[in-house]
Amino acid sequence: MNPPKRALAFLRWFCREDYLEEIEGDLTEIFVKQSQSSPHQAKWKFTWSVIRYFRPGFIRAFRNVNQSAYGMYISYFKIGWRNLLRNQGYSFINIFGLALGMTVAMLIGLWVYDELSYNTYHKNYDQIAQVWVGGTDPETQEIVGHIAVQQPAAFALKNNYSHYFKHVVLAWWPGDNTLSLGDRKFIRHGQFIEAASLEMFSLDMLQGSYNSLNDMHSIILSRSTAEAIFGKDDPMNKTLKIDNRMEVQVTGVYEDIPRNSKFGDLKFFAPWPLWVTVMPWIKQSETNWDNRSFNIYVQLQPGIQMEEANAAVYDFYFKNLPKDLLKQAEKWKGFMQLLPMNTWHLYSELKNGKPTTGRIVFVWLFGSAGGFVLLLACINFINLSTARSEKRAKETGVRKAVGSMKSQLVAQFLSESFLVVVVAFILAAGFTTLSLSWFNELADKDISIPFSNPVFWSIVMIFIFITGFMAGLYPAFYLSSFQPVKVLKGAFRSGRLAALPRKILVVVQYTVSVMLIIGTIVVYQQIQHARNRPAGYDRESMISFMMTDPAFKGKQEVARQELFNTGMVEEVAFSSSPLTQVWSSAGGFSWQGKDPAKDTDFDLCYVSHTFGEAVKWKLVQGKDFDLEHDYDSSAIIITESAAQYMNLDNPVGELITHEEDKIRYHIVGVVKDVIMGSPYEPVKQTFFIQNRYDYSNIHIRLKQGTGTAEAVAKVERVFKQIVPTASIDYRFADDAYSYKFSQEERIGKLSGIFAVLAIVISSLGLFGLASFVAEQRTKEMGIRKVLGASVANLWRMLSKDFIILVIISCGIAIPVAYYYMDLWLEKYTYHTGLSWWIFLVTVLGALTLTLLTVSFQAVRAAMMNPVNSLKSE
Repeated sequence: MNPPKRALAFLRWFCREDYLEEIEGDLTEIFVKQSQSSPHQAKWKFTWSVIRYFRPGFIRAFRNVNQSAYGMYISYFKIGWRNLLRNQGYSFINIFGLALGMTVAMLIGLWVYDELSYNTYHKNYDQIAQVWVGGTDPETQEIVGHIAVQQPAAFALKNNYSHYFKHVVLAWWPGDNTLSLGDRKFIRHGQFIEAASLEMFSLDMLQGSYNSLNDMHSIILSRSTAEAIFGKDDPMNKTLKIDNRMEVQVTGVYEDIPRNSKFGDLKFFAPWPLWVTVMPWIKQSETNWDNRSFNIYVQLQPGIQMEEANAAVYDFYFKNLPKDLLKQAEKWKGFMQLLPMNTWHLYSELKNGKPTTGRIVFVWLFGSAGGFVLLLACINFINLSTARSEKRAKETGVRKAVGSMKSQLVAQFLSESFLVVVVAFILAAGFTTLSLSWFNELADKDISIPFSNPVFWSIVMIFIFITGFMAGLYPAFYLSSFQPVKVLKGAFRSGRLAALPRKILVVVQYTVSVMLIIGTIVVYQQIQHARNRPAGYDRESMISFMMTDPAFKGKQEVARQELFNTGMVEEVAFSSSPLTQVWSSAGGFSWQGKDPAKDTDFDLCYVSHTFGEAVKWKLVQGKDFDLEHDYDSSAIIITESAAQYMNLDNPVGELITHEEDKIRYHIVGVVKDVIMGSPYEPVKQTFFIQNRYDYSNIHIRLKQGTGTAEAVAKVERVFKQIVPTASIDYRFADDAYSYKFSQEERIGKLSGIFAVLAIVISSLGLFGLASFVAEQRTKEMGIRKVLGASVANLWRMLSKDFIILVIISCGIAIPVAYYYMDLWLEKYTYHTGLSWWIFLVTVLGALTLTLLTVSFQAVRAAMMNPVNSLKSE
């Protein structure tokens, strides 16, 4: 019987050679004797005896293998560091270019993570949804819908579907409100919502609890808002006023919600019943299935899947609508669905009722751009490493001749690659830290580098490994493949095809760069195209603000007259909606010649009789509002799109009747379409109805030539005298309109920055390659110059190959960029075209930049004294 194999192998592994034979013999002899009586016990004793010998004095030295491997890698890094210092120009291009690429990749990586983690702050992220109602348009057969829902739908969901939903929450639209503490006023963005929302959205309550909105006169504040209003004082149970008409008590403080949440900009929550008390029409709408003005959020019961709940509520209207409304629901094939929280941001655009796209497009776009920019930086490293291979050919040959294996050479060159990547990463981390505040402002984010997060460092290590491996793999295998005999005899030549990989990589670099430039120009063109679209009114010198304070009631005309008395105001008007939004829409209108089967849907804006003069809209037919005529109390002005929708060639004088309340309106004029929604979409048919009471917004046109700061100061003084309790948060119409382009502008700026960095990195690589080629062909140019070649001839000779590569890049990039930018533009109904000059300018720019980059080295080499280059021959 033999001793245990594993114990014996362990002994032979650690035991000193001068003791091994004696110890192994003694232990084996003892084992044989003991195994005759108890084999099992003999094995255990043998193993235990081996373990007892594992102590100083019997353990052999292992330092040879480990220290030699350690020393070998240290020497690799030393050699790599010396090479970096010896070739400082190429080292700078390699490290700086790679650092730029890594900085872009890090910034975009943080941006992508922020987008992908949108709304995940809420613990019930996978169980929260928003109700969406839709139907099929009988005329177009297109599925349309909205998140604006009828109030009784919430009650039906609570009562009849409680086994599917843990919470069903009614909410009003978020908006700006004035919070008052004595004479101090603070304008904050908030929302009126039912109390269960606090638990549903899993707010981090610093004070109070999830029951803090149970009282009708309560309010909870974000930490930053509580500090702004109360400073270091305890805010709990302190009294505030909302819009000078709702007295509330602070019953809770919650940690500010991160910006990458749908609710990230909300600074307070107030109870839904309080809002109902100040808006009597909401109380009247509790049983009105025709009024779709509310938001409904739901949280699923534990164990219920989103698909299961969606299937249950799909035919909600056919089961819950009153019988007199079922016919309309059948005509429109009305249905209800739940939009999961994970679609609200990344898949916010619906097509035929299904979330299809949204911000996810930009995630892919910028993620790809970051990957491409990093790829360009890696290409620079590969190109310059392989281009300088002849400089290190003899070193490789000597190493092979003295016994270095290919694997050792590969390890050496990969070690040098990792050294460059680590140095570049340290620089990139510094660049990222320095540029993060600027990047946050540009991208409208609140991103930080999570240095304390182990996951971040794991990603960094993987990132460094992949980048170092990708950047150094080809040079390592290329350099280690040289034959030592040819190299040391001086017979080594790189061959005609040796430069082919470098040329391919240069083409890839410039293809990506040209595509990014084209994309940037197209985005800019689209923004300008939408900006230049006629808005239907004059935005210059217009300021507006909301009249949320009830003290404004009955004082509109007084305020208007006092504003005129300042001498700074040209006209004043009032409306139910801001200039850049429409808050109301309705159907149920009829007119002479209307198709009885046609369902109507119009945007409505109630305005004062001076509205047209204030905004300076463009009359096409008829006249503006005029209080001198009796019928103007029911006068209505329609837009051109409304006239076309109603199929009326001469609408002035026609009567329009609202079938439900039997109100008759008299068309007095037609105006050019007024863009109050998205400037990228068709203008919806709109009615402007004169109404002396339903106003929430005031619009003031300042006189031309007046100082804006002085005029605004006088306007503010007027309202402080007339409505001293009000807080005036005015906005210029130009600024409000420009905000509609903010997302596209951010995309354009980010794309432009990425394009510039891509060009810089590509140019750095091209500069390095041109320098190497010029150095490689120094003797050739010296001979040519002696034989009579001019500087222009030599410049043309060196520049020609690079120009051809850039032309090939443009030939590849243009059709690819055209295809993808055309797809991007198609998502906008109102969009620009892809003009030929965009591609021409891009090509000319790329060629010019290439010539400038290459010419510096080419001219410098061409002007060298041939004596210096030929004296060693």
